Amino acid sequence: SFIRKSRNMPVMSAEPGNLTGLSAYKFSGLANPKALNLSAQRTGEKETIVLTRRHQRTSRSSRPGSMLLQSGIKKQSKKGLSQIAKATEGSFYRRDLANLAKSKYQKLKTSFKKKKVAVKSRRAGK
Repeated sequence: SFIRKSRNMPVMSAEPGNLTGLSAYKFSGLANPKALNLSAQRTGEKETIVLTRRHQRTSRSSRPGSMLLQSGIKKQSKKGLSQIAKATEGSFYRRDLANLAKSKYQKLKTSFKKKKVAVKSRRAGK
C-alpha cells in the first residue's frame, strides 16, 4: 500500500522511515533492520525537523506502533549536521546513508524559508 507508480518514473514508496522515497531495500524503513529518515513536521506555525530511527530493542520490531523512534534535530546548520553525524557515523548506524541524510537536512532547511512579500507603494508610480 506504500508503493507509488507513475509512467516514466522510478517506483516510489511512501513508507515511514524511507529516506529518499525510492522503493528499494537500501532505503526501506520496513524491510531494513535499521531505518533512517529525516522529515519536516508542522505544529501550528512552528516547523521542526524530525529524525526517525528504528527502535533498538528487537522485541519492538513486531509492534508497528512503537517500531520507530522520532527525535528532533536542531535547525542551526552546524548543530543539526553534527547531530546527524553523531546519530549515523558516531553510533555506526547506517553510515552508508549519512551523506544522503545531510543533504536532505539542507533541503528541508531551505524549504522552511518563506518568500518575502514586497509591498508596492500606491503613490510611487504616479
